[in-house]
Amino acid sequence: MLRSALTIGLWTLASRVFGLLRDILIADRLGAGMVADAFFVALRLPDLFRRLFGEGAFGAAFVPAFAGTMAAEGQAAARRFAEEVASVLVLWLGFFTLAGVIFMPALLLVLAPGFVAIPGKFALAVALTRITFPYLMLVCLAAAFASVLNGLNRFATAAAAPILFNLCLIAALLFLTPFVATAGQALAYGVTASGIAQLVLLAFATARAGMPLRLFRPRLTPGVRLLMRRMGPGVIGVGVTQINLAVDTIVASLLKPGSVSVLYYAARVNQLPLGVIGVAAGTALLPTLSRQVRGYARLSAHRTLNRAIEFTLALTVPAAVGLGVAAVPIIRVLFERGAFGGTDVMATAAALLAYAVGVPGTVLAKVLAPAFFARGDTTTPVAVGVAALAVNLVFILIFVLPLGATGIALAASVAAIFNAAALGWLLMRRRLLHLDRGLRRRVPRMLTAAAGMAAVLGLGMDGLPEAAGALGWLRLAAIIIAGALSYGVAGQVLAAFDLKEIGRSFARGRG
Repeated sequence: MLRSALTIGLWTLASRVFGLLRDILIADRLGAGMVADAFFVALRLPDLFRRLFGEGAFGAAFVPAFAGTMAAEGQAAARRFAEEVASVLVLWLGFFTLAGVIFMPALLLVLAPGFVAIPGKFALAVALTRITFPYLMLVCLAAAFASVLNGLNRFATAAAAPILFNLCLIAALLFLTPFVATAGQALAYGVTASGIAQLVLLAFATARAGMPLRLFRPRLTPGVRLLMRRMGPGVIGVGVTQINLAVDTIVASLLKPGSVSVLYYAARVNQLPLGVIGVAAGTALLPTLSRQVRGYARLSAHRTLNRAIEFTLALTVPAAVGLGVAAVPIIRVLFERGAFGGTDVMATAAALLAYAVGVPGTVLAKVLAPAFFARGDTTTPVAVGVAALAVNLVFILIFVLPLGATGIALAASVAAIFNAAALGWLLMRRRLLHLDRGLRRRVPRMLTAAAGMAAVLGLGMDGLPEAAGALGWLRLAAIIIAGALSYGVAGQVLAAFDLKEIGRSFARGRG
């Protein structure tokens, strides 16, 4: 599992790097103004479905079913099952996409009601969202092919596909902008083009893996019905998470102009550890736990989950500390240029600090949820997600008036911590998770090492003067390297983790 997680993590890291390059260009050309707000809202709806299918309910229900069919009935039956599912998806997603394009003004009136008060902003958001909306059909179908690859334990292509999203948006911003009315329209066309590119890549990779999928007349076979029943609670659960994000967007649209953009830029930087660690660990963990649960290897499942938690905390705790302590220099170096000014830097850095508080909770939830999914339980994470939504709403009401956009980010972090804590408590109560001796011993030492890293980062920022351009990048790189080295050394000295053990596990995975 560790090798699979590292493979996914490396490809996801590459995607996040290109994503940062994309966001740096967007900040330079659009800043945090009206066009940026409109584009980020236009991206929200199709992105909701990308998360729903690519990282949520579909994969959680499909991968165990596909892997189980493969183990019990063979490759031909698994392929037939995947084709049945894909055929139904095409029909449903086609109707949904058409309806969304037609009724887009009504949808955006709910998602961004504050835009109506600003002349031209609501109309621009509607136009951009109509361009991006077909992406949801394309990316959901691509997610189906990616889930087949994950079920075959082939993670690399599925993890690399999102790089195409970033490359298409970068190309559209650089080369298409002169030929359309605004840079926002160029980006919107780039979104849809990236969906086509991802679908073609993943369909080709699936065929090369010996599992080419054909489409035929959709039928609700018993296997598809079972998948839909298992997806139902998961769709609601992931939908709850997306409702949280939608609520954030709704409230931000009612705040001062640029609030939607500030939250987007902060969330994108925050997504670096969330994507690299959380998606990687959760995606690799589900097939492993599914096989162990089906094989009644209960002790192995306990060990796998403990090591996944340990691996996740070893990376997310320092990531959260680093993002929080160095929020201002990170945002300044990444985005302060062109249309993105000093006021935008401080507002975005404050939001990033608030988001960083919830990084460990968000990633742990992605690691703990597969422990339920592997046992066919998609209902419990739904109930926890609904409770987390309520927590988010309550804390938005508490924080938004005094803190503005930063309050929205802080409420999201509180809800993420609650989500992870509730999932972990329920697993322990059901005796599906026992925190073993190694994990209990190492977590306090990780926290101690992270505290030392925070001190090093603080001293580094005080010792190095502010700089712009290349010197700013060098200053930030020096701070990050110093922090990482201090955490690594302290972690080894305190025995918070063992790099040699991780290396041996990786070598065993390759073998």
